[in-house]
Formats: sequence, C-alpha cells, structure tokens
Amino acid sequence: MTGAGRGRDAAAAGRPRWSPLRRRDDEPPAWTRALADGEDAGYFGPGSAVWAVNGALPTLVAGIRALLLQTLHPGAMAGVHDHSRYREDPLGRLDGTVRWVATTTFGDRRAAAAACASVSRRHERVTGTYVDARGEVRPYAANDEDLLRWVHDAFTEAFIGAHERWGGPIPGGPDAYVREWAETGRLMGVREPPTTLAALRAELDAFLAEARPDERVAEAVRFLRRPGLPGVVGRLYPILFGGAVASLGARERTLLGLRRPWWPAITLTRAVLAIGVRRFGRMSPSEQNARARLARLARASESASRPRTAGGARAQPRRS
Repeated sequence: MTGAGRGRDAAAAGRPRWSPLRRRDDEPPAWTRALADGEDAGYFGPGSAVWAVNGALPTLVAGIRALLLQTLHPGAMAGVHDHSRYREDPLGRLDGTVRWVATTTFGDRRAAAAACASVSRRHERVTGTYVDARGEVRPYAANDEDLLRWVHDAFTEAFIGAHERWGGPIPGGPDAYVREWAETGRLMGVREPPTTLAALRAELDAFLAEARPDERVAEAVRFLRRPGLPGVVGRLYPILFGGAVASLGARERTLLGLRRPWWPAITLTRAVLAIGVRRFGRMSPSEQNARARLARLARASESASRPRTAGGARAQPRRS
C-alpha cells in the first residue's frame, strides 16, 4: 500500500514523474534531485547490500512480484481494494512507490524518516473490515503492525527473489540485504523485523498459511496482468509480468491462480533488463545524486579537519 497519492500530487503540479523507460537526458523528478541534499550518509551507502539490490534494474520486476505477493494477505488486499486508486492511475501509484524506495534507500536519515512518516500519515485513513481464512470478519488498519510486517516481508522477499535471478552479486549475500533493509521496516513501525533470509521466509510461510484468496485478489491479479500502460512500456510489460510470475514459488502461483508461463519468461526478462542497462546505464539518477551528497559531505569534512593558519584561514593541502 506504500506510495498511493504521491504520483497524483506530482501530476497535478505538472512535475515530471519517474518513468520505467526514461531517457538519459530526461529531467528527473524533483524528489530525485533532492537526494543530493542532506547532512549525513543515510542508513545504507555505497557497498551496502541495499544499494546493490534497490539500485539495480531488476527492481522493475521486483515491484510487480511484490504487488502480487502482497495481495495474498486478505487485510492488505482489502485496504488496496477499498482505498487505492491504482486502477485509475497505475503510473501514479508506481511513481509514489518508487519515490519511497529511492528516498529510504539513497536519502539521508532525515529524508528517509520523513518518507516513512508521510506514508504512515496517509495510512491513517485506510481502515475497514475483511473476512479471514476462518470466515470471521476482522477489522483492519493499514498502520496495524501485522499488515506493516506483511508488506515489509513481501517487499523484502520479492526484491531478493528478483535480484537472485537477474541481478549481480549482493555484498554480504541475501542475509545482509534482509538485515540492512530491516531498518526501513523499523521506520515504518515493524518491531523486530526478520534479519535473516531464513527468518523472513519462515514469517512469510506463517502468513501464507492464513491466505484466503477471493474475488478481490483475482481482480487485482487481472489488473496487474494488464494494467493498460501506454506505449513501449505497455508492450514490454507482459514480459516483465511473466518473469515476475515465473520467479514465484509454485505455492504462491497456486494461491494467486496463476501458472508459470509456457514461454521462457526468465530468459526474455533477462534480455529486456540487459537492454535497459545499455539504454539507461547501471547507475540510477537517485544513486548519482546520493553519491553527489556523499562527495559534498566528504569535502566539507576534509575542509573542517584542516588546521587553521595564524590568520584563522584553513591551511590548504600541500601539493607534491
């Protein structure tokens, strides 16, 4: 449920949105450029597992995979069904989610905390009821820790699963990613999120034991299969969707009412992502701006550490 509403705000203000098929010379959204601001390195940084995974192009598939997984919690699905405008504005929802991921990944600590607080405030109105696996009517609220934990776990597993198939090495391995990304779960209000891949998958198994797919899940899956995206994005999307479905486990596909594509979805997705790397490069504008912030902070720290001359000016480094 993360990110709903932000894309609509950007569109209304005439600001550029994030696009999965941006060109190198496209003006990035203002929130991307703002990642160059800030007063610290953030929660992660170069060489972290989170930067390696969240900054790589397989996130295009991971996002679809995460949304498919998240539909399997009846409370989360009820919240999306009852409160989200994803059908009317799929790119707006995507823009908001990408903004949250990029800010928490590459922003400084204040920006990351503010992004999570903004999502929590929007979630305050997302309440209602759903029918659980036992047929009992239960209340839900998007800020309930149970739902926050499910969304966090599904997101984490989806991004790990996509990166293992289409990404490069993860510094420290998957456990490092789960452990590092747990910090964002805490910012969202999840107490003691899993910090190992085994613990993460154990929690997901427990959640899935309570899964109760219904017509709302089927409706969401139908939409995710054909969201009606425009242009080249719409023509390539079925390949990425097929890759996301193929990367899921058999249990999840069964619960979602999906079958593994008969065509080589994993291989074709790899080809599409390789084309994307050649077109856009390996480093996103978000990471570029984060690195610019780190370089600025390093220069300021170096300047502050230089001894002062008798006149009070900073001594300049000696050149050989």
